[in-house]
Amino acid sequence: MRIAQIAPLTEAIPPKLYGGTERVVSWLTEELVEMGHDVTLFASGDSLTKAKLDPMWPRALRLDGAVRDPVALHMAMLEHVRQRAEEFDILHFHLDYYPFSLFSRQSTPFITTLHGRLDLPEHQAVFDVFPSVPVISISNNQRKPLPQAHWVKTIHHGLPANLLAPRPAKGGYLAFLGRVAPEKAPDQAIRIAVRCKMPLKIAAKVDAVDREYFEREIEPLLQLPGVEFVGEISDREKSEFLSGADALLMPIDWPEPFGLVMIEAMACGAPVVAYGSGSVPEIVEDGLTGFIVKNELEAADAIRNRLPGLSRQKVRARFEERFTARRMANEYLEIYRKLVSNEVPRLRLVKA
Repeated sequence: MRIAQIAPLTEAIPPKLYGGTERVVSWLTEELVEMGHDVTLFASGDSLTKAKLDPMWPRALRLDGAVRDPVALHMAMLEHVRQRAEEFDILHFHLDYYPFSLFSRQSTPFITTLHGRLDLPEHQAVFDVFPSVPVISISNNQRKPLPQAHWVKTIHHGLPANLLAPRPAKGGYLAFLGRVAPEKAPDQAIRIAVRCKMPLKIAAKVDAVDREYFEREIEPLLQLPGVEFVGEISDREKSEFLSGADALLMPIDWPEPFGLVMIEAMACGAPVVAYGSGSVPEIVEDGLTGFIVKNELEAADAIRNRLPGLSRQKVRARFEERFTARRMANEYLEIYRKLVSNEVPRLRLVKA
């Protein structure tokens, strides 16, 4: 198939460090190329891919301090894709609702994966206007606020089977991975570790918008015994970091649409101890790949008393069964083919 993948310009594909959506776009794109498909990636010029790269801006916007209006560049990219649309069998967008209006008015089938939260009141207006545009959810929980949307399928993320793997590593600590933000609740992760009397390593980025929160709420807690702030790490460092962890802590306080860190931990054989918000109950199998808990007390109890009974080999095996990039790519291909053959109804505003 001739497939266009249209990525955000915020980060390179794949991102140099943090960047969940861009990471998934990269894994999907490379897997589709590996499977023999003709893939074009619309992304920033510093992206690395085996697909045909059509650069929309020289470098990722996160790294380009001169760009003050990223929406303008995304609008220009959409028009560029529209002008090339007839070259493809399917257009796959990763830009939220940005393509809905323009691409409903042309003939090439398109699909959009919604990667973010959808529970804000303003989302209702968008999906009330575009109830027929086909969209993919990354968890069933993500769909709940928008029952009126044209949900085609839920496709859980997957990462390359050999990207992360269990490694011999000295353990004895708990891990927190991702981003320091109130909804990620790193303060609760610290308190859980303190209750367990175990070291905690925090490998996370601090966005400018969360800098005040970090300095006010988290920095003072870093003085507690055993708490280590590692900072942002790359994919190359994750296998060692997660393989050495007795468990990944994910005490989230928001409707997480997916949560890549969970399957990254599983790929390394590390169980996940998480609150049952958002997608967590769809990803973590309680008692097999980790534990779903309600609060700090339950988390500490699970770590002290139940964690030793889990098999890291089984955690890795479940990752291979459920969360590889090849499985993800096959599920998307099924949807592409149905759209191309009109098995999936899609909105067209093209005049007859």
